[in-house]
Amino acid sequence: MKRRTFLMGVAVTPLVMGMAAQARSAGPVAGGGGKALDEIRQNWKSLLAKGADVALFPEPIKKSKEEWKNLLTDAQYRVLREEGTERPLSSPLNDEKRPGVFVCAGCSLPLFTSQMKFDSGTGWPSFFTTIPGHLGTKRDFLLFLPRIEYHCVRCGGHHGHVFDDGPPPTGERWCSNGVALRFIPAE
Repeated sequence: MKRRTFLMGVAVTPLVMGMAAQARSAGPVAGGGGKALDEIRQNWKSLLAKGADVALFPEPIKKSKEEWKNLLTDAQYRVLREEGTERPLSSPLNDEKRPGVFVCAGCSLPLFTSQMKFDSGTGWPSFFTTIPGHLGTKRDFLLFLPRIEYHCVRCGGHHGHVFDDGPPPTGERWCSNGVALRFIPAE
C-alpha cells in the first residue's frame, strides 16, 4: 500500500505543480485587500471569535501515543502524528471562504487566518503566510527530493509542506492537510 501511495504521489506531482502555477498566474492574493503583510500576520486575533477555545501561546505540550489516539480521529492521527497526507480535494476547508482562523486540530493553536488563504488549485488548503512563531519547519526527504515540512510548535503535529510557488507578496505556498486543521469562523 505504501508503494502504491508513493507511486501515485510521483505520478500526480507534475499535475499538481502545473495547477499551482496556473493558480499563481490567476491574479492577486484573495483576502489580501492591499493590507501590508506584517499587518495580516500580526492582527490575526481580529478574526478570532470572542470566547473561542484556542491556545493563545505556543508553549509545547507532550502527550503519549495513547493520549493522541484517544484525542484524534484516525485520519487526524495519521496526518498529525505519523506525517501522512490526505487525498487531494477531500477537505471541506478547500472551499472555506468565511472570515476566521484556522487552528491546529491537535492542540487548537492558531496557525493561519482566512486573510492568508488562497486557492492554489492543488486540492489542499493553501496559505501564503502564517501566524508568526506558531509553526516550525524541517527538511523532509520522503519523496527523495528535499522538501520543507512544517509542524505545529505546540504539539509537534505535522501539517504539510512549504513550497516556493505561491502568490505574492511572499511567493510561499503553505500546503496543509485539511484534516490537521479546524476552522473557527469570526463572529
